[in-house]
Amino acid sequence: MKRKSTKIRLTTGEVVFSCVNYLVLTILMLICLYPLYQVVVDSISGPGAVMRSNGMLIWPKDVHLDAYKIVFSNPNLRTGFANTLFYMFFGTGLQFLNVCLSAYTLSKKNLMLKKGLMIYFTVTMYVGGGLIPFFLLINNLGLMNSRWVLVIPYGYNVWNTIVMRTNFNGIPDGLREAATIDGASDFTILFRVLMPLSGAVSAVILLWGAVGYWNMWFEPMIYLTERSKYPIQSILREILIDANEQLMAGAGQTTVKFDPSTRSAANTLVKYANIVVCTVPILVVYPFAQKYFIKGVMIGSLKG
Repeated sequence: MKRKSTKIRLTTGEVVFSCVNYLVLTILMLICLYPLYQVVVDSISGPGAVMRSNGMLIWPKDVHLDAYKIVFSNPNLRTGFANTLFYMFFGTGLQFLNVCLSAYTLSKKNLMLKKGLMIYFTVTMYVGGGLIPFFLLINNLGLMNSRWVLVIPYGYNVWNTIVMRTNFNGIPDGLREAATIDGASDFTILFRVLMPLSGAVSAVILLWGAVGYWNMWFEPMIYLTERSKYPIQSILREILIDANEQLMAGAGQTTVKFDPSTRSAANTLVKYANIVVCTVPILVVYPFAQKYFIKGVMIGSLKG
């Protein structure tokens, strides 16, 4: 017996819309990927080839990794990576813990002044005291030029709290009630009942926090004065903008020798190599977190 086809037939308008949609998304993808591709290609090409093409290479030419040898020999860059990992680990961990605790509290139906607290938290997303009062506060707290200045003051995020609270509201109340009847405390309900059911949203919030700390450069510029405490993005800013001393800091520890006639192009290649080294690690995380990211964002946007 011949089975009936279950394939849905699309109208001409739907087919045209899908084609245009895919075309636009493909163009946007290429626009986003091309600058990074160009930086990678130039970073592994010879300085002479880059000079002759004005940096517009489709394929690498005179391939070598001298720029990366200089980058990985730069002690400031290694220190920056170590500092960034410190800020990411403690900062993201503290922020996630505070978000979970506050989201659980705000998700309780019998909470007094619940609506007023939500309004108060939401207002802080749009209204702040400004940079100067915050700077004076940090200084009075004795956190200036301390590694904890990038951890403690940024240990809470209102938007992430709203997303997590929305997720908690979507979990059946019967689970909390059953745990309460069994004598579970609020901490037990949160960490042993609700959190295991919130893996996707937790992954999204952790990813947001980690990316925020990885890309942080403005706050260190304001509150840190010692280069030994700079995160990787602050080191990269120095390399790209401030001084050739930082750019070629690792050159003395390698056997790489550049032709004086291509010195300017060689400096550019080292800058490109620094950009690649500082960007690729966080990009590698996204493919592994993509399924959690999509699911978590949809949960936070559709429920509540």
